[in-house]
Amino acid sequence: MNKSSARARPKSVSDQLEAARAEASADFAGGALERRSISEQVAGRIMAMIKSGNLKSGDRLPTERQMTIAFGISRPPLREALKALTLMGVLVSRQGGRYTVTDLSPSRLVAPFNTMLSVAEYDTSEQFEARSVVDLELVRLCAERAAPELRQRIHKLAVDGRAFERDPVAFRLLDIEYHQAINEGAGNGLLASLAQVLYDMGLDVRRSASEVPGVISTSVRQHVVIAEAIVAGDAAAAVAAYRAHLEHVRDTTIQAKLTASAGPA
Repeated sequence: MNKSSARARPKSVSDQLEAARAEASADFAGGALERRSISEQVAGRIMAMIKSGNLKSGDRLPTERQMTIAFGISRPPLREALKALTLMGVLVSRQGGRYTVTDLSPSRLVAPFNTMLSVAEYDTSEQFEARSVVDLELVRLCAERAAPELRQRIHKLAVDGRAFERDPVAFRLLDIEYHQAINEGAGNGLLASLAQVLYDMGLDVRRSASEVPGVISTSVRQHVVIAEAIVAGDAAAAVAAYRAHLEHVRDTTIQAKLTASAGPA
């Protein structure tokens, strides 16, 4: 066979697929995904593209066929990933089967963390290690940035907690407002959303811990110290007081988990 004949020979199916993969959007490339948890990997890949800015609000995703070629997978796991992202509000399905990126609010960008972290079994030490990274930065920013009115609201919520030391349900409602006010004062929506996810972990255990005598009164005292530092604009003092509070919450949470696992005596 001469060279001209070889050049004219039709491409094989594998050659055509390889060419199609190259023609697909470069942002969707990156090699075929591993076969384990394929739909999760696809969802993670798309989320990473959104967070990096490769996909923006209003962008239309390629067709399902193009994405199966780019990812090197079949349609069922792709559709499962797209369905999950749609349920989380990250994507919306338009007429004709094409998906579009919705608004990229912080609450939607951290939706996968809500799914991942909302499990019955979790490592308390890891949770509070993560909280110390996120929450301590938020309280520092709050002490530096919060408007005077919000500083006063945080202080009022802290002081009002004294009236609920014997009412765990009422205190838990106030506690949420208190921490959300601090997060609001930081002026960083994404960090605030992450903090809320971490706060929500293990709430069943926290409910049990709040029933233990003395736990709420300690939290209230610590809330007041944190609030006073925020009102004074003393970021270092606010961080130190908040760290002590997190240690108290962590220790009482661990103790409540141990008590629950031990069962009745």
